[in-house]
Amino acid sequence: MGVTSAGLLVYRRMGPRTEFLLAHPGGPLWARKDLGAWMIPKGLLELEEEPLSAALREFHEETGLRPPPITHPLAPVRQAGGKTVLCWAAEGNLDLTAFRPGEFEMEWPPRSGRRARFPEMDRVAFFDGPEALRRILPSQAPLVRETLAFLAKGA
Repeated sequence: MGVTSAGLLVYRRMGPRTEFLLAHPGGPLWARKDLGAWMIPKGLLELEEEPLSAALREFHEETGLRPPPITHPLAPVRQAGGKTVLCWAAEGNLDLTAFRPGEFEMEWPPRSGRRARFPEMDRVAFFDGPEALRRILPSQAPLVRETLAFLAKGA
């Protein structure tokens, strides 16, 4: 079986519009990328971990925010690199001033032998549907579209 991640797509209703919480990946490789670079907070499943538990854990680890209530599961998506992403939609108007990302370590600059720490996500923001679709990784855009369709049915 290939690599599988689990995460949450948080949304909030602001009058007639719906906004989606997206995270911008941290570190030097993503620093100058914006459109098509944002993603849902997600991470790898641990051995024998239940996917929804992993999604809730990863959301908290990557953002420092408390996950809001789950509203419904979304269809799995496959990213360009082959990773499968399992995702749940969750409704909540989160206080983004409480954002505290986890960190990762990597060799930087490349082939320097030096290790540096970077935030897993360097920022989070709410975007309305059209803007979320412009900013999110293309492989994760179906998650936004599916949630918009679900909400349009009166959920």
